[in-house]
Amino acid sequence: MKIKDIVFIALFTALIAAGAFIKIPVPVCPFTLQLFFTTLAGLFLGPKKGAVSVLCYVVLGLVGVPIFASGGGLGYVFQPTFGYLIGFIVGTYLTGAIAWKVEKPSVKRLLVANFLGLLVVYAMGMIYYWLIMTFYVGTGIGLWTLFLYCFLFVVPGDAVLSVVAAVVGKRLLPILRKGLVSANG
Repeated sequence: MKIKDIVFIALFTALIAAGAFIKIPVPVCPFTLQLFFTTLAGLFLGPKKGAVSVLCYVVLGLVGVPIFASGGGLGYVFQPTFGYLIGFIVGTYLTGAIAWKVEKPSVKRLLVANFLGLLVVYAMGMIYYWLIMTFYVGTGIGLWTLFLYCFLFVVPGDAVLSVVAAVVGKRLLPILRKGLVSANG
């Protein structure tokens, strides 16, 4: 890995951390800009380096740096929303894999990549939320309540961010691929 790759990975790790603190409080699952920056990491860095930037963010939070939306530390794995963080890693990889499959992706391809990544994030986040609430917290959560608070209330904002990321990606990817970011395997 080249120094510029490490710099870009660190940059996106920092952007994702900053995105955790730009939030709109919604009951149960806060709406943040993390998804926007994890999506851009996949688009700009490609699948592997993008996922590594998100993994670095998650590891930093788990070792105690308070960069998650509600703090940090190893105990954060017992937070119901931790599944979204796992989903960010997988979603970023998928977004990058789809976007980087062709040299000059269309806006349509970028939208498909972003929305499939979004779907993965929400699926993993909601499943984890339900598991933690049911088996760890012991209070359980109804499927309608889970769908309402962990999807329906927050997905419109993330859908808009996915469209914005596709437009930004379409404009910047040709520039970044020319020299700033090396080809990602």
